[in-house]
Amino acid sequence: MKRMSLIFRSKANKALDRAEDPRETLDYSYQRQLELLSKVRRGVADVATSRKRVELQVNQLQQQSAKLQGQAEKAIAAGREDLAREALTRKSGLTTQINDLKAQHANLQGEEEKLVLAQQRLQAKVEAFRTRKETIKANYTAAEAQTRIGEAMSGIGEEMGDVGLAIQRAEDKTAQMQARAGAIDELIASGALDDASQLNAGDDIARELDALSSTQDVEAELARLKAGSQPEAIESADDGGDILRAEPETSTVEGEQGGRA
Repeated sequence: MKRMSLIFRSKANKALDRAEDPRETLDYSYQRQLELLSKVRRGVADVATSRKRVELQVNQLQQQSAKLQGQAEKAIAAGREDLAREALTRKSGLTTQINDLKAQHANLQGEEEKLVLAQQRLQAKVEAFRTRKETIKANYTAAEAQTRIGEAMSGIGEEMGDVGLAIQRAEDKTAQMQARAGAIDELIASGALDDASQLNAGDDIARELDALSSTQDVEAELARLKAGSQPEAIESADDGGDILRAEPETSTVEGEQGGRA
């Protein structure tokens, strides 16, 4: 049971510690001190009021005592000793009251002076506490802001680390693509790797050149055959008309040459 109570108190204390704001606690303490100072001021005012009331009573009794003294003197002058004695008796009672009130007035005045001194000391402490409170609050606020900035910078640092890795990967991929493009350009320049359009264009030109060469070969062969057949025709004419026989043979030869072509 004691262990459970200890655990509960420790957890409650930890939760309260997290929820507590020192600035609010300081403001509450300052407010309490102001309330105490206000009570002391009211106490000083009450004592001063009582002292003033006693002073008024003393003044009234002194006036009555002076009046009785005058009445006693008049009674003696009038030969009324009994009236004079009565007046003096009343005056004696008033004198006792006046002395008691003066003693009470002195006590109240001393109490008032003590309360005024206590008020001044308490007010000085309250002012000092207020100054210290504001200083502590300012330092706490600055520390809290610095902590938030530090946490934010820490988060930014981690984020920038991830961004740095992403940038590094992007740069590596870019370098790989550039290297690959350079290698392909070198292969194309060396002729080891041509694109389909260039290969097709080369085949068309080659075919045209081959066709032109074949045509030239045919024409050259035809010209050679023609040149070779002319002396034979002349000789046949000299022999008396074998040109017609020679021409079919020439045609046959040309047909065979054309077939071979």
